[in-house]
Amino acid sequence: MATHPPVPGEPTQTGTALVETATAAIQGFGPINKIHQHLCAFHFYSHDMTRQVEAHHFCGHQNEEMRQCLIYDGPEADARLIGLEYIVSENLFLTLPDEEKCLWHSHEYEVKSGVLFMPGIPGPIQRQDLDKVCKTYGKVFHFWQIDKGDTLPLGLPQLMMALTRDGQIYDNLAHDAEKRLGISFDKERENRAYMSGPQHGIHPLANCGGGGLKTELREVDCKPVDSVPLRVFV
Repeated sequence: MATHPPVPGEPTQTGTALVETATAAIQGFGPINKIHQHLCAFHFYSHDMTRQVEAHHFCGHQNEEMRQCLIYDGPEADARLIGLEYIVSENLFLTLPDEEKCLWHSHEYEVKSGVLFMPGIPGPIQRQDLDKVCKTYGKVFHFWQIDKGDTLPLGLPQLMMALTRDGQIYDNLAHDAEKRLGISFDKERENRAYMSGPQHGIHPLANCGGGGLKTELREVDCKPVDSVPLRVFV
């Protein structure tokens, strides 16, 4: 993985660390404690496939058909939080309005090609869950454009997409991840050949409908507070 500039700022002081230790012993962290798995995959900016990043997902289930993931630029404790992803079943995806579907990407190729995997988990174990992921759709936004070397999360959140066919991922990016995280994409591809994607096939509106989308800012009138009718509550 490329080395990025350090985040600017003074080192964490002893006093801050002591406060964190105290709050960690008292407070609960329910949403974070629901995280149960670490997935690694590769995303590209939906408007520019040449900009590809390695994305480490730390995920928890909301229920059997929906999970949510925090995305970091690595698995280390000091990794930077760069985005998030929502993952839904095919059934839930099909309930979305058509204008929403283009924001979501399919996972079939990612899973079956081996480039979406669980670092450190034996193949037979991870394949039990990835067989389900193969049939799902995901919606990803990145807030930190680490590929540009930004030391802070600058600019607008950007919609990201996932790989959908051979020849898209940069070889050096794939080989670096394989070596560093101890996995063979080709071997996993063979072992996952039995898996199948969405029951109704990949929806034609998914994956940007085959095009590209870019988040942009536009100026609009701001509705003032006094434009809201006064309500009296008894």
